[in-house]
Amino acid sequence: MLIETETTPNPATLKFLPGQAVMTAGTRDFADADEADASPLAAALFSLGDVTGVFFGRDFVSVTAGPGTEWRDLKPQVLGVLLDHFASGAPLFAAGSAAGIHIPDDESFADNPEDADIVAQIKDLIETRVRPAVARDGGDIVYRGFDRGTVYLAMHGACSGCPSSTATLKQGIETLLKHYVPEVTEVRAA
Repeated sequence: MLIETETTPNPATLKFLPGQAVMTAGTRDFADADEADASPLAAALFSLGDVTGVFFGRDFVSVTAGPGTEWRDLKPQVLGVLLDHFASGAPLFAAGSAAGIHIPDDESFADNPEDADIVAQIKDLIETRVRPAVARDGGDIVYRGFDRGTVYLAMHGACSGCPSSTATLKQGIETLLKHYVPEVTEVRAA
């Protein structure tokens, strides 16, 4: 089995592509070892000691290294864990528990029903234009809400903590949304 590795815009995060589906639907972000108890793979990655974040995408796993960690030292260990997991066919989530179901801390808020058409346009653009581009960089962006012209988005995986995430939000996503949805005046991280 060959696992490809790609850099991401976040120098602390590498994207690992096992050549097969990781998540059949959705994504899952593990911000710490306690959250990783839901997944044997995530737990094994955190057990390496230098891992501070794990993100499962459709066909990739993004791993974030802690401050001061050199990827040349950590990468072989991560590859070993990933090879063992995918070669064995082990489940991604612990069996017999609801722990694999992730309901993020809900920073969302109820959208105004009068904005339903605007929100639908925003969600469509995020789903069709933004999320595929961000997934190529090892992350994900999730819609959190729309309020008086401001769109709130949450960043996960390689996007979370990335030095260029503010530029991505402001110069990329905000520009796109303003162009197609004139009611959008600003995009903020939630």
